[in-house]
Amino acid sequence: MQPFTYYNPTRIEFGRGKENDIGKMIAEQGIKRLLLVYGTGSIKKNGLYDRVIQSLTEAGIAFEELDGIVSNPLLSSVHAGIEIVKSHDLQAVLGVGGGSVVDSAKAIAAGALYGGDVWDFFIQKASITAALPVYAVMTLAATASEMNGNSVVMNDATKQKYSISSVLVNPKISIINPELMMSVTPEYLAYSATDIIAHTIEVYFTATDHPHFQSRLVESIVKTVIETTEILLKDPFNYDARAEFAWASTQALNGLTNSGTGGGSFPNHMIEHALSALFNIAHGAGLAIVIPAWMKWYKGQNPVQFERFAKEVFGLESADEGIAALEHWFDFIGAPVTLSAADISRERIGDIAENAHGLAQLWGMGEEYPSATIAEILKNA
Repeated sequence: MQPFTYYNPTRIEFGRGKENDIGKMIAEQGIKRLLLVYGTGSIKKNGLYDRVIQSLTEAGIAFEELDGIVSNPLLSSVHAGIEIVKSHDLQAVLGVGGGSVVDSAKAIAAGALYGGDVWDFFIQKASITAALPVYAVMTLAATASEMNGNSVVMNDATKQKYSISSVLVNPKISIINPELMMSVTPEYLAYSATDIIAHTIEVYFTATDHPHFQSRLVESIVKTVIETTEILLKDPFNYDARAEFAWASTQALNGLTNSGTGGGSFPNHMIEHALSALFNIAHGAGLAIVIPAWMKWYKGQNPVQFERFAKEVFGLESADEGIAALEHWFDFIGAPVTLSAADISRERIGDIAENAHGLAQLWGMGEEYPSATIAEILKNA
């Protein structure tokens, strides 16, 4: 096990009705004015918006609003949010929605205290040294944005989907009420499941040092996601399954599974970001396409771990059997597993590879993943 520092400053409030106290919780931290960030209207249809507004009002918190955040969050929306924060001298950002909403809230929180363009953080031209407090009420379990300092945003103009990571934008408090997630469509449940699994298996397969305890954590999360997804596809209002799915999602990318590991990377996310940037497909859908294709290409570099995955997760013996089982499961739950299933032409592989290689270089993976290699991986899809 490698030396590590594990620090996660996020307070999780988990359970039914917790969102009704969000105003009180934020007010207790001295916040009087904030920006409320949300998506394209679902929280108004299901009554969550009214409950959050009531909670903020009763706590004496004034607020401005930024709505319209889409599933692949845009830099232009982040810029708009930063302008609102600055013009109204707001003290914090509250995201109510899924990962795209909270990721946007984080970027706004960092950009509001920076003199330059917030995109500088995403292209590693500048480092985050300060940020406004971020709070979250989650309506989707997938990204673990509720308990990490990561934010992914797409530059509308350049079609670059890049990320930042800083503990300074970890939410101070995150509400996870599984009941708020019961309206998620079967389609997006499948995409969420794929994203959660991706968060755990990237380092699981690529790390040069992956302790057995960490491997067992990963395998437990993957098996929990598989089990609860299948329950929820049949019974979307099953609270216990929804709760376990949500908590597994949080654990998948809050820093816990990767503590003590060494040498891991996120090549599947690197490639997928190009897919969703160029074709605006859901992140989880893109991952369902990329993961099996990448696994088929990479399996020989870590055969022991691939065989372990096959055995521990699916009760199978060989790496190929484990890869086939995961690909079959993605297809079974309704996620696309080929480019053609997502209406992406084989002729666009070169464009995808070129876009992805830009991110590979930024992440220090450019030599291992030149454009030609990325194209080779995508041909498996």
